[in-house]
Amino acid sequence: MPSPPKRSRVSAGLLMYRFRPDGPEVLLAHPGGPFFEQRDWGYWSIPKGEVHEGEDLLATALREFYEETGIAVPPTAEFVPLGHIQQKGGKIVHAWAVLGEIEPKNPPPSSTFTLEWPPDSGHMQEFPEVDRIEFFPFELARRKIKITQVPLINRLEEGLKKSW
Repeated sequence: MPSPPKRSRVSAGLLMYRFRPDGPEVLLAHPGGPFFEQRDWGYWSIPKGEVHEGEDLLATALREFYEETGIAVPPTAEFVPLGHIQQKGGKIVHAWAVLGEIEPKNPPPSSTFTLEWPPDSGHMQEFPEVDRIEFFPFELARRKIKITQVPLINRLEEGLKKSW
């Protein structure tokens, strides 16, 4: 008998942007842990996380942004909905754009996770969920971010051209 279809998980996040003389930039997060240590192109993401049962999507985005970056975005900021995308594993990611003229600190004070490392060693280690955050110009960000999240950058760019 076939197993039931896996339920899609839902996440929410923020795509922070700022303006520089050469043009706008977006803040992306690099995943922490040993699997991503040597991986760069196509592995960055918007700061995001899973929605808890009954939790508001924007509230999730704000909570997760803070947990992953250490940056508290005031809930009174202007949030522009960017819609949602579906990642390769089926996860639905809802996103909002928010202006933020900040300088990221690295490594960010990210939440951590525990993993047996090295594999089969019996030794448990803690790793940061995010090991770096950085602003990138749109073109570079499109190459750094997971391919399924590129539409979020495109929607932000289009919105800025139209001035929302």
